[in-house]
Amino acid sequence: MPLNIVLIEPEIPNNTGNIGRLTLASGSILHLVKPFGFEITDARLKRAGLDYWKHLDIRYYDNIDDFFNTNKNAEMAFLSSHGTKKHWDIPFKDNIFLVFGKESVGLPKSITEQNTEALYKIPLYSEHIRSLNIANAVSIVVYEGLRQMLRF
Repeated sequence: MPLNIVLIEPEIPNNTGNIGRLTLASGSILHLVKPFGFEITDARLKRAGLDYWKHLDIRYYDNIDDFFNTNKNAEMAFLSSHGTKKHWDIPFKDNIFLVFGKESVGLPKSITEQNTEALYKIPLYSEHIRSLNIANAVSIVVYEGLRQMLRF
């Protein structure tokens, strides 16, 4: 039943650490696509993930092409503020990949343009905000997926 949480070029170690903790709590697999904006040994990453980091199921990729080549037949949903469908409309199923972009700019335009049918967003109800913190966004999407798949 695992979900796959994918972070494309994460930049902030604390966010990645928190998402790692969420990954373990939700029984998911974490996929990290380089380059990172930090060293994987960064103390802030470990502090945010506490002592859980050693228990994570983590996959590393050298770059975006490596990730897509390795997972070319996988079902994927791409999360972006540019999506037109809502995150609760993702067709959640075992082993789906939930793909998130980097904190500063989100997913590369090439990915959003090539995957318009699988592009989703979390609705925001204020014109004063552009996006949510990525750790919060991942949490919202993962637990919506679990709710639907496990019928909480």
